Amino acid sequence: MAKKYFGTDGVRGEVGTFPITPDFVLKLGYAAGQVLVQHDSEHKPTVLIGKDTRISGYMLEAALIAGFTAAGVNVIQTGPLPTPGVAYLTRALRLSAGVMISASHNVYSDNGIKFFAEGGVKLSDEIELEIESKLDEELKTQPSDKLGRARRISGSDDRYIEFCKSTFPANLDLRGLTLVVDTANGAGYHVAPKVFHELGAKVVTIGDEPNGYNINEKCGATHPKALQAAVLQNEADYGIALDGDGDRLMMVDKNGKVYDGDRLIYVIAKARAAEGIEIGGVVGTVMTNMGMELALKEQNIAFCRAKVGDRYVLEQLQQRGWLIGGEASGHILCMDKHNTGDGIISALQVLAALRILKQDLPSVSADWRAFPQTMINVRIRKGLDWESASKPVLEEVEKELAGKGRVVLRASGTEPVVRVMVEASDAESAKKGAERIAKAIENAVSADKA
Repeated sequence: MAKKYFGTDGVRGEVGTFPITPDFVLKLGYAAGQVLVQHDSEHKPTVLIGKDTRISGYMLEAALIAGFTAAGVNVIQTGPLPTPGVAYLTRALRLSAGVMISASHNVYSDNGIKFFAEGGVKLSDEIELEIESKLDEELKTQPSDKLGRARRISGSDDRYIEFCKSTFPANLDLRGLTLVVDTANGAGYHVAPKVFHELGAKVVTIGDEPNGYNINEKCGATHPKALQAAVLQNEADYGIALDGDGDRLMMVDKNGKVYDGDRLIYVIAKARAAEGIEIGGVVGTVMTNMGMELALKEQNIAFCRAKVGDRYVLEQLQQRGWLIGGEASGHILCMDKHNTGDGIISALQVLAALRILKQDLPSVSADWRAFPQTMINVRIRKGLDWESASKPVLEEVEKELAGKGRVVLRASGTEPVVRVMVEASDAESAKKGAERIAKAIENAVSADKA
């Protein structure tokens, strides 16, 4: 059965537009609370709620709390905390579930609700469908003696900081390094700089003054130009960029070159192999650059592709018993350190890898050449048959690229866009192929409006 509200990472959209409205989010909290109560009838479930720095977080947090407590579920609030911090505390405090209020890398006017199950893992499709099945039911508040309570806890950021530091080798430190840390004016603004500082680095911070409206605005993992400039200006060794909820990572070297998730995953895997740690293999996605796949093969490291979305990378890692995976967008999973993508922990694994290999980022990743990729996002309306509209041109491009590249078309699970990605042995072929396919979809959008 297809899900109606849940996308690849929770429920997300523009604030004030269904489903990101107070009334729906209240019902969502109530429906999720009902499911928790049914699955644990012997104890009153407790849920942890964290959020990023968006102005709408206050409103949605209040709505969620009302829904959960009406269903008889207790709530613990952390205030601003990265998504992986919510996952960690859900596990560490042995809670029934965790919820993160965030739209990740999106603009401030968007928001979303992400859920974690017991143990800090993402909800299964079955549980998401179970929650959706209850959204149309009448909201019947529990009797007063069975209502849930809500309270804020202090020290959640300190616990998460210590957890992050614990993933860095005890015999190593970051002394002698100057790091620029860009927290995207998001959930990591008050924790990420402390982690790197307490491990010995000199830290310069940017994107650390959230005001409710500037999250991801020309900063962070999706906009690395500010980080590049700051690294050069401060003559830093590396730059570290997170996204709004702290689960993505991009890095910059001292020359201002940006390193995406593909390259950083390769660096981590290469160091693990050099240490003799058995990682099984690396899981990427259909969007992962072929250059990485070939470079891993040279290192005798197995590789496979999953659907786009860190939840699908996680599924493959768990099924295969492998340790390392992620996406070019900066979602990186190191299963021997955390059970979800974590930008801070991923950065620590990269920095540890460089210490272990006694090399810098350019030299460690110099042994693979990225195939040129062109990505174009085409905005569509829900229900548009973009697949039929693009099929003739898609077949032409695939025929031309046979043996020399590939095409990936997919609808985003978080935005109303179709992502057109063409990868080829030369940049011009990738660019022209992507533009032709995107144009076919744009023509269908225009015809639909007319």
